[in-house]
Amino acid sequence: MSANETINIASFADFALKYSATKNRLAGQNKMRHPFDFTPSSTRKPLFFSFLSLTLILFAVFRALDTPLRTASAPYGIVSFELAGNIKTAAEILASWDARAQLFAAFGLGLDYLFMPAYALALSFGILLAAGRHTGWFTRLGSWLGWHALAAALFDAAENFALWQTLVGNSDPVWPFLAFYCAVIKFTFLLVGLTYALFGWLWPRKT
Repeated sequence: MSANETINIASFADFALKYSATKNRLAGQNKMRHPFDFTPSSTRKPLFFSFLSLTLILFAVFRALDTPLRTASAPYGIVSFELAGNIKTAAEILASWDARAQLFAAFGLGLDYLFMPAYALALSFGILLAAGRHTGWFTRLGSWLGWHALAAALFDAAENFALWQTLVGNSDPVWPFLAFYCAVIKFTFLLVGLTYALFGWLWPRKT
């Protein structure tokens, strides 16, 4: 083998190594990352429990606020209102609530804007912790679902705005329709995220 051929082979091998390294680096940059992947591992569990505690406290408050909202037309309280889907059903629910109940509903819609970041952050960190126990496709899925947990709060915010419009007497049918679809997406994201987090903790960690 001549010296030129040896040099060409060495140059090609060097190019191949550089190309492979660049490709792997770009693939790593393009890979979806969990929204809180930047947080130090030592802080993730304390943050999760902090947000979870706030979520549970606010949930207990909502349970109390929801009591006067449970009527024959709204057996599930505010959730029935969220899933009304049309102006006729929404109007029937509002008619079944007295002034006190409507005041509780209005207060709950406002308080929900504090509840949204609490549960979204709790679930997103819960997903991050569950993803950290495993590798491969399960961890990659967790990166996506971490964003979905935050997106659920955004749909919740849009839903509440629509519910408020109906609550204050706006009879445009678009509002209960919008609230319904935002609520369905929100509940879907939350249910999938919660299932993932629980499965990640119950599924034995690979060693």
